[in-house]
Amino acid sequence: MKRRDFIKVTGLGAAGAATLAAPAIAQSMPEIKWRMPTSWPKSLDTLFGGAEMMCKMVAEATDNKFQIQIFAAGEIVPGLQVLDAVQNGTCEIGHTASYYYFGKDPTFTFGSAVPFGPNMRINQAWYMQGGGREVLNEFYKGYNVVSLLAGNTGCQMGGWFRKEVNTPEDLSGMKFRIGGFAGRVLQKLGVVPQQLAGGDIYPALEKGTIDAAEWVGPYDDEKLGFYKIAPHYYYPGWWEGGPMLLAFVNLDKWNALPKYYQSVLEQAGHYANNYMMARYDTANPLALKKLLAGGAKLHAFSPAIMDACYKAAKELHAEVAATNPNFKKVHDSLAKFTGDGYAWFQVAEVGYDIFMARRSQS
Repeated sequence: MKRRDFIKVTGLGAAGAATLAAPAIAQSMPEIKWRMPTSWPKSLDTLFGGAEMMCKMVAEATDNKFQIQIFAAGEIVPGLQVLDAVQNGTCEIGHTASYYYFGKDPTFTFGSAVPFGPNMRINQAWYMQGGGREVLNEFYKGYNVVSLLAGNTGCQMGGWFRKEVNTPEDLSGMKFRIGGFAGRVLQKLGVVPQQLAGGDIYPALEKGTIDAAEWVGPYDDEKLGFYKIAPHYYYPGWWEGGPMLLAFVNLDKWNALPKYYQSVLEQAGHYANNYMMARYDTANPLALKKLLAGGAKLHAFSPAIMDACYKAAKELHAEVAATNPNFKKVHDSLAKFTGDGYAWFQVAEVGYDIFMARRSQS
């Protein structure tokens, strides 16, 4: 149906048509250009690609009136300094993982994932509908930023190791690249955690600066080539059951945006989030097959290691919550949400897994 005929049929006159057209092409909106540094190398077309998708959606929805120029890690700021650049106004927006900044305050870990915490679905539900966005943004306000949901990698793997690890004692003294708060957990078991940006991990493994490394999952891990140096591939990534990725926006710049642009930016982040999750679920199974065919050795962490890590995580959570009011407030928000909904998620997730397992055997 032609647009002119549509207007006649629906009874919209010239005034109504103008009302519909104005938001779509942002005729009266100002021209704005922002810069977005990211924590990702361009080679990772899921992480960097998700941020690119967000920028593209913003431009298309505003008829190119609102443009965001994206930069890979290290192009204008190092990958682990994206928050700082946005906080001090060097850049208006950044795409990163909140837990990279746990050194400033352990509370940052909740904006990505907490060890032995929720999966992708529960994290997203808490952020969007369970008060997570509000309690996190209250915390982020102290750093002059506001957060927008802008990605999720789904369940992650447990990393690449030069040698097998079978007991908690095997971890002692190991230099392990691991992001965020999980490194503090593993310190309790004698691990020496190293936080490195994605593009710096392979050289560190190659030089022997680190003994093991975790990143995301099969698709990204294959691209970064870890299996060539550390062939033992472990699961699960208990520290990241479904880590959120966020776009941090400078608070002053956010408040100065027209409401329409704020809405466009938020919805573009949701699009990037859905794109990224679908992309990983599509690409990871095939990548894992290729890795195994290329010589990677797949292992599950032993029950002894999992039990020791779980105990260390719970101890650390309690220790930090006792001395950090910010951490306790966000921790309690997440705990209440997952506690209230536990029975539902248990029935839905476990029941579906049992059904699918039986179906595959029939």
